[in-house]
Amino acid sequence: MDKIIILDFGSQYTQLIARRVREMNTYSEIVPYNKFPADTTGIKGVILSGSPFSVNQADAFRPDLSSIRGHFPLLGICYGAQYLAHSSGGKVGSSKTREYGRAHLSSFTATDPLLQGVREHSQVWMSHGDSIIELPGNFNIIASTAEVPVAAFRIEGEPTWAVQFHPEVYHSEDGSVLLHNFVHDICGCQGDWTPDSFIESTVAELQQQLGEDHVVLGLSGGVDSTVAAVLLNKAIGNRLHCIFVDNGLLRLNEFTSVLKNYQTLGLNVKGVDASQRFYEALRGETDPEKKRKIIGKGFIEVFEEEAHKLQDIKWLAQGTIYPDRIESLSITGMVIKSHHNVGGLPDRMKMQVVEPLKLLFKDEVRRVGRKLGIPDMLIQRHPFPGPGLGVRILGDITPEKVRILQEADAIFINGLLENGLYDKVWQAGVILLPVQSVGVMGDERTYERAVALRAVCSTDGMTADWADLPNSFLRAVSNEIINKVKGINRVVYDISSKPPATIEWE
Repeated sequence: MDKIIILDFGSQYTQLIARRVREMNTYSEIVPYNKFPADTTGIKGVILSGSPFSVNQADAFRPDLSSIRGHFPLLGICYGAQYLAHSSGGKVGSSKTREYGRAHLSSFTATDPLLQGVREHSQVWMSHGDSIIELPGNFNIIASTAEVPVAAFRIEGEPTWAVQFHPEVYHSEDGSVLLHNFVHDICGCQGDWTPDSFIESTVAELQQQLGEDHVVLGLSGGVDSTVAAVLLNKAIGNRLHCIFVDNGLLRLNEFTSVLKNYQTLGLNVKGVDASQRFYEALRGETDPEKKRKIIGKGFIEVFEEEAHKLQDIKWLAQGTIYPDRIESLSITGMVIKSHHNVGGLPDRMKMQVVEPLKLLFKDEVRRVGRKLGIPDMLIQRHPFPGPGLGVRILGDITPEKVRILQEADAIFINGLLENGLYDKVWQAGVILLPVQSVGVMGDERTYERAVALRAVCSTDGMTADWADLPNSFLRAVSNEIINKVKGINRVVYDISSKPPATIEWE
């Protein structure tokens, strides 16, 4: 299988590079800047990402590229471009005019393999404080902008290119053309990484990895665990044992409906009501990260107990996808948020982890699910956090708060479905806020809770914009929630994007 390796220097856009490459039906893999794979089988090219660092900082990332340059086609992006110049004797520094946002290419070499088909004066997206001030002698400028002379260059005598802008970002008009030139024309990738090929290779890998072992999988009703279950079932059949845990933090009536949905897929599913257990463990806890860990620990404990009732279980399967892993630990080592299905298991469990979807983005999971024949009613479901409503109740969790949120959430989601808006947003839900406000209902003064409606548009969950839902719809949903859900007298709508905000509030 052809692959493009992306060396991650910590850029917020690194995951977008991977997505753009995959959109060309070419497998891409993100690895830390200093962890180039020892096994180079299938590697057709390498991309250096951007970075929040300056190459002139004492603690900047400075990998040894001697085993890469000249051996693989190489494309440096932003910091990657600056590092290539800096590490070869060029000069990088703060320029008089910095570029952030939109710029336009000029004075570029249209015949260069990287720029073929790129239009003169096309818009590109800049995000840099430093600029390349001086290039080494064998570096040739192939594009400029009005403010930055070195917008792109090629190293003479080796298949190495670099761009100061971000071709992976939507605002770079011909960015996809440039990346296509690199991936297909320069690197020679065949573009044969498709959902069909993923299913075929993953099933084969699972069969080899698992042998005759039995596997337990926690189903949530979401897209990820559903696709993971069907893939595993295709690989090992009835040696897959599925468990669906009611942690008391599911959506309204979801425990019953999910079990019913899975009957059509031929999966062996056992339902376990552990809601009171989770409520007790969460009592009085308000810290978001601690709540996540308590819920994750609870899942593991329930799975451990249920698995011990089965025979010869050696593996725990999880529906972990790529964004889960990326958000759990950044390249700089800073935890953004933990996910209960990312990380190690207690030694006492004596089970290994298998993650069939760990390299897929959400939209890729859905495409694979359709190829597996999973009904759209399951495939098109919005993402739902592993900790469930536990991260949509700000502050401590009680059964009464869960009841309030479940009822408000059901009105919002059903409203989206009934008005044909559900499939137009990536994810939606209601957040129960830790505040009360004064209201008037009838002739009575009230002092009740507020909720926030959250709906976003995205393709992969890494970035998201708030959904511009019709005012008439928001008005109707607000009225219905306030009139029908006892305990709520105020509804607000969240209009923040990711970044800087996350999709969930905790």
